[in-house]
Amino acid sequence: MCGICGCGEGHTHSHEEDHSHDSLDHDHHNPIDGHQHAAQHTHAQGLSPARMVQIEQDILAKNNAYADENRRYLSQRGILALNLVSSPGSGKTSLLTETIKRLKEELSIAVIEGDQQTTRDAERIRATGVPALQINTGKGCHLDAHRVGHAFEHLALSDHSLLFIENVGNLVCPSAFDLGEAHKVVILSVTEGEDKPIKYPDMFHAADLMILNKTDLLPYLDFNSAECIAYAKRVNPKIKVLSLSAKTGEGMDNWLKWLKAELELQRIDYA
Repeated sequence: MCGICGCGEGHTHSHEEDHSHDSLDHDHHNPIDGHQHAAQHTHAQGLSPARMVQIEQDILAKNNAYADENRRYLSQRGILALNLVSSPGSGKTSLLTETIKRLKEELSIAVIEGDQQTTRDAERIRATGVPALQINTGKGCHLDAHRVGHAFEHLALSDHSLLFIENVGNLVCPSAFDLGEAHKVVILSVTEGEDKPIKYPDMFHAADLMILNKTDLLPYLDFNSAECIAYAKRVNPKIKVLSLSAKTGEGMDNWLKWLKAELELQRIDYA
């Protein structure tokens, strides 16, 4: 895990920006492999706290520079990029596949899948008929802007399209790393507990939208939606909230409406 984000102790990143060993093929069926990527986590034994802080600041500064490049690239093409973040088991991939099924006939869509191991989520996305590229982070606990920008080259993104970036399941690390997205969207399952926004405030502060997913399970759970939303608003008064069930479709129309409105804003800015 990552010392920069506070979820690992005694670790820091050694981000050497060298993608010469990334492996993928042109029809997007092989992942960018974090095991071969030089941005691996290394032990920071022997480093002073001040040196560790300096390293972390340097890493974030480099990442932000790449994120700015990504944002310019996307803006110049009118592409809406969303960074989907959550803890494992929130239903993020199920929500994404259901969203794609409902929109793929009217919008051009592509997906970047981040995961520590396997290509299972990317395979689920490709089964819907849209292109998906997997980035395997190995021991890495989040995507970074350089690898995401590298993925743009292989996805051949269409102008005025919708790009979903499904981050590694983790409510801590991805909050610190800008990928160049228009919005972070944090997905919270009602099975997780209403106190998640105050337990992981950095993520909810960084997000523009919170989706309460799996609302079909509410009758069977002791989950207070109003309290959860109040916690999120306490952390981030500007955060928007949508409640839905990807399984039953309840609330999905509001999510699709939000997506289309944000894509239209991106297109206006492009024009």
